[in-house]
Amino acid sequence: MKSKSDSLLISLYQKGDEEALSTLIHRHQRELFTFIFYKINDEDLANDVFQDTFMKIIIMLKEGRYNEEGKFILWAKRIAHNLIIDHFRLKSKNMKVSETTFETDEYSVFDLLREPSENIEDQLVTSQIQEDLLRMLQFLPENQQEVIKLRFFDGLSFKEIADHTDMSINTTLGRVRYALINLRKIMEENNIILTR
Repeated sequence: MKSKSDSLLISLYQKGDEEALSTLIHRHQRELFTFIFYKINDEDLANDVFQDTFMKIIIMLKEGRYNEEGKFILWAKRIAHNLIIDHFRLKSKNMKVSETTFETDEYSVFDLLREPSENIEDQLVTSQIQEDLLRMLQFLPENQQEVIKLRFFDGLSFKEIADHTDMSINTTLGRVRYALINLRKIMEENNIILTR
């Protein structure tokens, strides 16, 4: 498996070979993490962006959205770079987030809970957002509720969630993804817009 090209590993993974993905991640994890770390210069945040990058890669590969022009690692770095930009953009003030944001950024709505509140009004609004999100979570299956709470309310990384729940990283990523898809549907059905 280790001698196979990136393109072949991707093709195998898209056909259901989970080991091919593990080989692909292991092959490029050091270079990709180093790339992220030098842009952020924060090891904890770099770890989270690294996990988010591979979550997005997994989603895009499963959806057949990998562009074979050029090398896999360059494609992966572009995804990481965009996530880094998104992270800093989402930390800016006066951010407005609606249900459509779920389509491009898997954690954006929940960043509202992480933003520092400047005054008592902001704190009250943040508290209301948290209550609304917790209410929506009740419509999800229990296993999806658990990973969402661990990821966005407790701030655990994907690796920590995997360790805590005794699941593989792939299962954890998949469960978070499906939970977010279901949350988006709930928000759309109820015309919910979360704003601060």
